[in-house]
Amino acid sequence: MAAQTFTVAVVGATGAVGTEMLNVLAEQRFPVGRLVALASHRSAGSDVSFDGESIKVEELTENSFAGVDLALFSAGAATSERFAPLAVKAGAVVVDNTSFFRMKPDVPLVVPEVNPEAIDQHHGIIANPNCSTIQCVVALQPLHALAGLRRVFYSTYQSAAGAGQRAMEELKDQTVALLNFRDPPVEKFPRRLAFDCIPQIDKFLDDGSTKEERKMVDESRKILGLPGLRVSVTCVRVPVFVGHAVAIHAEFDRPISVEAARAALEGAPGIVCHSDPAKYPTAVDAAGNDPVHVGRIRRDDGLENGLAMWVVADNLRKGAATNAVQIAQALVARGRLGTQH
Repeated sequence: MAAQTFTVAVVGATGAVGTEMLNVLAEQRFPVGRLVALASHRSAGSDVSFDGESIKVEELTENSFAGVDLALFSAGAATSERFAPLAVKAGAVVVDNTSFFRMKPDVPLVVPEVNPEAIDQHHGIIANPNCSTIQCVVALQPLHALAGLRRVFYSTYQSAAGAGQRAMEELKDQTVALLNFRDPPVEKFPRRLAFDCIPQIDKFLDDGSTKEERKMVDESRKILGLPGLRVSVTCVRVPVFVGHAVAIHAEFDRPISVEAARAALEGAPGIVCHSDPAKYPTAVDAAGNDPVHVGRIRRDDGLENGLAMWVVADNLRKGAATNAVQIAQALVARGRLGTQH
């Protein structure tokens, strides 16, 4: 009997995350029978590469999802708001990488290493979390299971890739301009990013925090199933092309030794634990691969039962594309894909 295959649509196929979605689908040997590459009318007619083949990009329209089993969305919240319900109506399961559906009560927000059971509660749409949130909860879940997470402080060091392909190009252009004693272009970022750090990601809210910081608070609570979790966040954009880092300081209900924490992290799925404090991971180590890298694990005497650690991941892969494909793989394993048509 032939193995079941699926028709998969990638919405935003020409963007930075869409490109990685195509790469990860091929690398993971996801059972794609037919691949539909969708983008705006500006990109329609161009080509993308999938599993060694050239695929013609089609314009995203209301009729794009006929016969589609799985739709991976990464083309902005407005696009997801408009087109994701149409994909579901056509019979597809949507895995959405934007922020639009994440906090909807009836939409699961899923990191497969943390809360795979939430997949079974979907009504056609599953949300992919924020890139920085993903790597944090992957690292925190085994420690929470061991000692009960009470409070967490995040300080992020987020790469230009988190703002998209044009943002990475702007960082490159700014760097070239400054090295040639020219004024750098500033369009995608609120300030110049090259050779500087920007303590603002997304828009400011009334309380002085940013939308990115609020996302990490709300999403951590939802994914970990801890609605009362105390979370403090400062998100910073740094002049790195790909790869987010987060300094995490966590407080637990029960004492937890560094040795026990390392053992829990080493035994957890999706994590590479760097036990030697001097051999800490950086964005260079994480770029181009899927695991969440955890290093500099140590006691934090400023907190009760406190631990500190340094967590790094490729935000385009585990922070977006890989997590989305892992959700799709879990749908297949649970028999929840390909039954809608």
